[in-house]
Amino acid sequence: MGFRLSEHKSILIDFNDITNEGFDQDNYTLFDSIKSKRFNHSSHCFIFEKQEQGFELKADYCIGLDWLGKTGRFLYVEPKINANSSQIFNLQIENEENVSNTFGQDKYTPTFELDYLEMLMQVTSISESNIEIKDLVKIDWNSSPIEIEQKDDKLTPFLVVRFLQILKVIVRKGLKKNYYKVQENLSNRVKGKIMVSQHIKQNVFKNRFTSTYCEYQQFAENHSENRFLKKVLQFADSYVENHKDLFGKNYLEVQHTINYCRPAFNLISDEVNDTEIKHIKHNPFYKDYAAALQMGSYILKKFAYNITQTTTRKVSTPPFWIDMPRLFELYVYSKMIENNPTEKMEIHYQFSTYGNALDILVSHSKFQMVIDAKYKLHYQNGHLHEDIRQVAGYARLKKVRNQLNVVDDKNIDCLIIYPDMENGISILTLENIMQFRKEIKAYYKVFKLGVKLPLIFPSVKTS
Repeated sequence: MGFRLSEHKSILIDFNDITNEGFDQDNYTLFDSIKSKRFNHSSHCFIFEKQEQGFELKADYCIGLDWLGKTGRFLYVEPKINANSSQIFNLQIENEENVSNTFGQDKYTPTFELDYLEMLMQVTSISESNIEIKDLVKIDWNSSPIEIEQKDDKLTPFLVVRFLQILKVIVRKGLKKNYYKVQENLSNRVKGKIMVSQHIKQNVFKNRFTSTYCEYQQFAENHSENRFLKKVLQFADSYVENHKDLFGKNYLEVQHTINYCRPAFNLISDEVNDTEIKHIKHNPFYKDYAAALQMGSYILKKFAYNITQTTTRKVSTPPFWIDMPRLFELYVYSKMIENNPTEKMEIHYQFSTYGNALDILVSHSKFQMVIDAKYKLHYQNGHLHEDIRQVAGYARLKKVRNQLNVVDDKNIDCLIIYPDMENGISILTLENIMQFRKEIKAYYKVFKLGVKLPLIFPSVKTS
């Protein structure tokens, strides 16, 4: 059983409702074991506070799944664009038809939700934003897994898409070659060292006196890292084929990526020794390999190294959280790079200034501006003074002004970009940004701009 929320929504768990649910005094006190959980220094996974009438459970700007203390219940946070998003639901897996909400709420009927997979694919398709991906997901492998319906699994599609996009980059560059050990029964020759015990079993006892069982090193592509990647690719392929609906309109692109990568591994074995993978020393020249091996290990661990787990209807998943504000920030950056190919060298991401790091700085002579990407729907009808003070403070840093060659008392334009599904723009050329941005009336040269995000429209659950 669990609670379902969307990002930055909250519910009040009333003391009377808890009592009506059949909790005795000992179980009731278990709610006191729930503690707020942070994702990083700027955001929480969720916030839990005791109020006068009960407990308030509040989601922040991350999506994910986690246990709630020792209550035996868990929290499921979904993308915030959903309709009817601030609802509680009952995830009793034993009864497939039982989707009624905890504490007698109405059944959950979403109309559309944010397509975070398409956002991830957009970010990873642009090299400049792809190299900036880090700390987007946190997985707690040490906690007990949570059993949910496959359709509610947000973690596995995220890992699969991320792995496939990294693998696509590796294949485009070409699989790396490396030395690896080969054991082979050679005829009329010796290579490397003789494996005495194997030689006796394979040749001496069988009167094959012209053969020698040897072990030698070979420099080629069929080494442990590539074999591991091929094995993970097989798992990803099976998962995608058996759960097309989870990828929605992204399925064809994901399948295209699989078809693009598969031929590169035709001559690679899929026999993998786990101990070899654990002791691999990563070459800094092949950074993509380190990322792909990490994602691959997550995927295999998620399926318990059993490919039949990719076809099940119910899955056990470790607690995890995905940082949506950072994904939105990278999405905006990737769209700006994609839509401004000739000016992309003048679009700076995470411009660092003495402990401060502003999201995006545009140094083009005609479009100078400091941009802060805020994953907040509040800006559709208003603004937050704290955010404006932050972006205005960035614009007054001497390092920023020097980067823009500002030598007089000129005020640098400040822009806050936020999600706007109805009136936002999709093409983030610098010209469009200047044309469609709106000035925040209470401030001088501070603007805001809505950006459309990809949506998916799942089927509606009915009674």
